[in-house]
Formats: sequence, structure tokens, C-alpha cells
Amino acid sequence: MPRLDPESLPAHVDRLYRAAWALCGSPHDAEDLVQETFVRVLSRPRWLRGDDQLAYLMRVLRNTFLDSRRTASRRPRVTTTLEEIEAADRRGAGTPEQALEAQELYAAIAELPEDFRLALVAVDILGLSYAEAARALGAREATITTRLHRARGRVVASIAPPREGSGSQWSPS
Repeated sequence: MPRLDPESLPAHVDRLYRAAWALCGSPHDAEDLVQETFVRVLSRPRWLRGDDQLAYLMRVLRNTFLDSRRTASRRPRVTTTLEEIEAADRRGAGTPEQALEAQELYAAIAELPEDFRLALVAVDILGLSYAEAARALGAREATITTRLHRARGRVVASIAPPREGSGSQWSPS
């Protein structure tokens, strides 16, 4: 079994950050999630069982995210004021319009049901193949295909303006 090489982890930071942002819906929470993922991975030697490093890291990222959600659900909720709402992350955006579009897209992804969100993040954000995503998420490849189709449809429906003259709205199931 190959061992996870800690020296290769920096090559995956950007992809994991994008995946974390899609899961969390917040750039700062995404940074924290990636950092916590690396803390867990680097805490002891890790062995890969036939998976590539990115699929393994995605699994750790997902498990870390789910653990943090479970922990947060046990804590009292704090309300946010309008002044505390963050602007779009400008690191990867060339224009304010692109930053706003990215923020809207990540927010739409974060609102998806968990199964759809994880499939979309694994394939469209991390760039895993359908087979790799299926292994990482513990699902069949056909299930990943269906979840992706439905997730993409929901994201498009939530951010696309309604078409004029259309008597019926398409609603993905």
C-alpha cells in the first residue's frame, strides 16, 4: 500500500479549498475546513488503499466537514447582523461581477441536499472522474451520474433568471 506523501499536499490546496467553499458556502469557513483537514491528515502517517491522493483527501475533507456540522448542531446558534456579512472572495476574481457570480454559485451549491452537493463538489470542483467520486463517496457510479444531473439542474434553476414567455418552469427532481 502506498503511503500518503505529506510533501505533495500543497498541490491539492486550491482544489480542496474550492470543494470546501462549495460545502460550507463561506470562504473563511472553507479555509478553516481545509486547514483542519490537513491537520488530521498530517497528525499521523496515512496509507492509501488503491485510491489516489485527491480522492483520499476529498474523503477526509467530507468527513471533517460532517464532523464539524454535527458538533455545530449541538451548539447554540448565533444570529448574524447585516454588517457581519462578508463580501465575495476577490482572490480568484478579475472583476466584481465575477466575484459576485462565484459567491452566488457557491451559495447555490451549499444549499443543495448533502448527497447532491458532495457529488457535485467531487466531480465539478475537485475534478474527480465519476468512478473516483463513486469510490470516494461510497456510491455506485450510476448514482453519482444521477446525483450530478439533479444537482446541476438545481443549481441552474436557483441562479438562472426565469425565461420570459415560458409557461412552465422546469424543476429538477
